Amino acid sequence: MPWKFNGSEPIYLQIADELIMRMISGQYAPGSKLPSVRELAVEAGVNPNTMQKALGYLEMKQLVHSERTSGRFVTEDRKMLDSLRQEMCARYISTCVRQLKRIGISDGKLEEALKKEMEKENGNC
Repeated sequence: MPWKFNGSEPIYLQIADELIMRMISGQYAPGSKLPSVRELAVEAGVNPNTMQKALGYLEMKQLVHSERTSGRFVTEDRKMLDSLRQEMCARYISTCVRQLKRIGISDGKLEEALKKEMEKENGNC
């Protein structure tokens, strides 16, 4: 099933974000081989050139590396992946808090809602 993209930022960056999410969540383990450009492009429903651009971006960020005849691999730098996880966490929390403040949610109600949601999530595990 094709991935969903928004019109607010380039598709290759949205693809890169999805791949980063998969890396920091452990779906693509450190040092593991990534699917081929064509496989990922088909999965995402994009042109292989767009996927290649996203993977090139991740290489530039040193999150993946190429081995000439073997394909692309996730970095083995766990500190880098942990740092990315923390950055992404802060970004999501900041966005959430900012949006909730815009609709008038107080700090107390925000804490209450977060606690309630965490309890729900923990109950599902």
